Amino acid sequence: MVNLLAANKELYRRTEDECFGSLDSLHDFCRQQRDRSQDVWQKPDDVRLTHDMTLVIGDNPDLQLNDWSFSQLCRMASVNKDTINRLSPKTASKALEETLPRAEKPLQLLATNDLVRSVHGVSYTRLWNADLLDAVREAAPEFQPPQTAMDGRSTGLYCGEQDMFAFLIDPLGWVDIDGDAFAPGFFVWNSEVGRRSLGVQTFWFQKVCQNHIVWDAVEVVEFSRKHTANVRDGLNEIRRLVEHLVARRDARKDSFAAVLRKAMTEKLGDDAEEVAKVLSREDLPKGLIKEALTLAQTQGAFTIFALVDALTRLSQNVKYAGDRAELDQKIGQLFALALAV
Repeated sequence: MVNLLAANKELYRRTEDECFGSLDSLHDFCRQQRDRSQDVWQKPDDVRLTHDMTLVIGDNPDLQLNDWSFSQLCRMASVNKDTINRLSPKTASKALEETLPRAEKPLQLLATNDLVRSVHGVSYTRLWNADLLDAVREAAPEFQPPQTAMDGRSTGLYCGEQDMFAFLIDPLGWVDIDGDAFAPGFFVWNSEVGRRSLGVQTFWFQKVCQNHIVWDAVEVVEFSRKHTANVRDGLNEIRRLVEHLVARRDARKDSFAAVLRKAMTEKLGDDAEEVAKVLSREDLPKGLIKEALTLAQTQGAFTIFALVDALTRLSQNVKYAGDRAELDQKIGQLFALALAV
């Protein structure tokens, strides 16, 4: 088992305006951003910087650069961003104008209203955040963000100038895996502007704390894809992985339900003495076994379910939480006896 820190890192690097209270609000924001944006293809010679560091693209004057698109221009020009920031706007625009590469291949600029969000070459292929969330919502409609983090506002759903990240779990998807309770969850991420890859990480977990650390995760599967020509194949793979997680959840819930049904009818013995011998082999305290037999007998039979129910009630009287947790784990493993009889 491992502890997953991706959501914890996002929690501490995001500003308040990047946090969303629900998956619906995050999806609406991403959808509106997609609808208001357009890709503009221009030859480098047709892209000009004014003296106040705005872009003129064809017939579109005075387009603003944000921090990310400005950084991309500096990298294209092979000029240090910090150096450009120390120059006056007039000198900075002249420096970039003289150092930006000039070629026949067009530039791909993502513009939202009068803001240029990114600048790329021809090899970059965009995938919209809204398209990723569409796929996730279709594949896992019951999943939702975890509890709000300790800052009182962060839910694990983020979208900012550079990228998007979503942390989703199924709070009703708890199943038994080797005697322990686990629930399914996953992270998905993407960037419309080239800041990070497209990706997903699916897992089964035991606990999520208010720092959004995922504790004791198993069956961790991660996939990522760069924004090249086949990036939409990556979207299909993410949908497949999430659908597989949901299918595993359903199969495990059905399997556990079948075990419960069998446990409600299968007996560990015909009398108290025989049942006590079976329970003693499971390393349970003798005094607890005796009380559980008395309690289970009031239900009319020594079924596995009746005995687990009786033992679980009695374990709540154990003083120390550590001892109680260890005892509950042993009691939960009694369901495995339903498969053996």
